[in-house]
Amino acid sequence: MILVLALSLFIGISLGLLGGGGSILAVPVLKYAAGLGAKEAIATSLLIVGTTAGVGAVQHARKGNIDLQTGAVFAVTAMVGAYGGGLAAHWFAGTTLLLLFAAMMLTTSVMMFRGRGEMKPREGSIPVGLVVTEGLVVGFATGLVGAGGGFMIVPALVLLGGMPIHRAVGTSLMVMTLKSYSAFVGYLSHVEVDYTLALWVTSVAVVGTVIGTHFGQKVNPQDLRKGFAWFVLAMAAFVIGKEASLLISASVIVPAASWMAYRTVQNRRAA
Repeated sequence: MILVLALSLFIGISLGLLGGGGSILAVPVLKYAAGLGAKEAIATSLLIVGTTAGVGAVQHARKGNIDLQTGAVFAVTAMVGAYGGGLAAHWFAGTTLLLLFAAMMLTTSVMMFRGRGEMKPREGSIPVGLVVTEGLVVGFATGLVGAGGGFMIVPALVLLGGMPIHRAVGTSLMVMTLKSYSAFVGYLSHVEVDYTLALWVTSVAVVGTVIGTHFGQKVNPQDLRKGFAWFVLAMAAFVIGKEASLLISASVIVPAASWMAYRTVQNRRAA
């Protein structure tokens, strides 16, 4: 539990400092450190990240770093997609969801390595159709595997919404709050949540968010982002190795066990 809470601090710091990355940390922490099942870990992470991002969004709002108009359009469509993704998760095996989550981690790490320095805010009117499409896609991905939030939303808000980076980070936290709760509601239809564990992790993560938001505009996050990208890449490799090994084992053990059972039945019939 001490390890889980220590790691939870970094969930909040990532959200407050970078505008994303909370779920990338939360799901592995809950699955492999806290020992939850895959779907339970994803559902719990949605509640934790939603609440933690909400605290960060309030702090950014006080600094004027939230664009309510564009954020509202993105949030509404993302909530629809997230709820659908949360419901759709019922039809996937836990291992499949974790492998999809690992694929999302790989995508996130690539986006982090690329950074945001070359992104230039878009000029002219906001293409509402693109914002709606992006919101639905990102929302569904978040709802399904519990990831795909800030590091996809921030570039979209900069490139499509014409926002400066710091304002995009604040708006991203607002969107993440709403779509995480929406996806969480979708998961509640088929998953039970340990609210005591969620409360402890959320409380520590909120402290991390306050710390991350405080230093977000005072430090250059380039080195931190690259270091975090390497960490995310390593975590993705760990998850893939862990879950793929289970699939490989199942693909060998299940057919072998089935064949042995079949031969046993045949031998008994012959006897």
